[in-house]
Amino acid sequence: MSTREHWKSGLGFVLAATGSAVGLGNLWGFAYRASQGGGAAFLLLYLLIVLVVCLPILVAEMVLGRSTGKSPISAPVQAAGRRWQPMGWLFVLAACGILAFYAVLMGWTAHTFIHSIFFGLPNNLTEAKAFFGTVSSGNSVLLGQLLSLVITAIIVSAGIRKGIERLTRWCIPLLFILLLFLACWATTLSGAWEGYRTFLLRWDASQLLNPTTVRNAFTQAFFSIGTGIGCILAYSAYLDKRNHLPRQAVAIVSMDSAVGVLAGMVTFPVVMSFGLKDMVSGSTVGTLFISLPTGLAALGVTGQFVAVLFFGLAYVAALTSSISLLEVPVASMVDRLGLKRNYAVWISTSLIFIAGLPAAFDLGFLEKMDAVFGGVLLIFGGFLLSLLLGWVVPRRFDEDLSGCATPYPVRRFLKFMLRWISPPVVAFGLMISVIDLIQNWSAT
Repeated sequence: MSTREHWKSGLGFVLAATGSAVGLGNLWGFAYRASQGGGAAFLLLYLLIVLVVCLPILVAEMVLGRSTGKSPISAPVQAAGRRWQPMGWLFVLAACGILAFYAVLMGWTAHTFIHSIFFGLPNNLTEAKAFFGTVSSGNSVLLGQLLSLVITAIIVSAGIRKGIERLTRWCIPLLFILLLFLACWATTLSGAWEGYRTFLLRWDASQLLNPTTVRNAFTQAFFSIGTGIGCILAYSAYLDKRNHLPRQAVAIVSMDSAVGVLAGMVTFPVVMSFGLKDMVSGSTVGTLFISLPTGLAALGVTGQFVAVLFFGLAYVAALTSSISLLEVPVASMVDRLGLKRNYAVWISTSLIFIAGLPAAFDLGFLEKMDAVFGGVLLIFGGFLLSLLLGWVVPRRFDEDLSGCATPYPVRRFLKFMLRWISPPVVAFGLMISVIDLIQNWSAT
């Protein structure tokens, strides 16, 4: 792929990769999983997994992309031979599967955003549930899903510099500004401290051994950071050798984690101020689409304004993630089949739209897709990355990092973590996730 584009700057790559990581998984998933998983215990597990496991694997994925200069489907083969081809297919399958249900969530978010502007918020919990029923069913779901995919496709078809980099250069700073504003506003609510104490600071040591909490922490870490599905690999293939990958990986992880915590600092005060605790911990969609609108409605015009800001930034965050997910099959089709980018974009978009139809019509199916594609397959992809760069082609890892003047102690530390810590820890998390998921599905 000698005609590959390159990022205009290292900052452009970092913002794009941060945009890939920052999405509804931060604004939607973090609050739900933190409330379900014991507050501070979940947060501790999440941060440990991010620092000990996800960071070295993120660097490994970046190395694989940059050192091969290939798409997610071809990079494992280029690095280690044809026996690693299934790993490339796993990347494409996971990215397409996530985007298939993610576009449905984007449609819900857009619907709520537009409704907040023109029609206001539901006045009580009953109205909020009825409103969510209209958001999550009917023709509006398909329209929102389709429009979200079309917007994503238009951006990706414009290319790396003119499409993806241009969007994220504006959207990521805007997202942080809006989120900081909302977090500061949330501190003024009467239940702010109680919300922080209940959801973020409450310590329950038993949750550290709870399989569901462990699964939620692994899922949140991998889904939030976005490693293991080929998005960062696809973006890294457009990097040159001057970029300092470990430093950029730390920046990406830090900004992504900050968004998750800030989102919690917005959500939890609202939840406690308006008595919506049970709704948050009892439903994966309750936090974002029922609890928040219900709580904010009590604040009148101020609440409506905050809702517009929140759901607007949620859609922006989702869009920066969706373009990275679409880039995985697009880059793979361009690389493997020699298609022009525009053709690859619209073929991929059409297939993903069709794959997402079951999730659009069935909330239970959407949640199962989230658990499988956004959980198990994503964690499995991270496990394979740690094996490939840690054991099969460790020299590629060393040579690529030494080429960008990464200090030897940093390389040695990352390699040690990638070889000896990440594989067993991720394997444990994968096993716990599969067992817990099967038990939960069997119980229902």
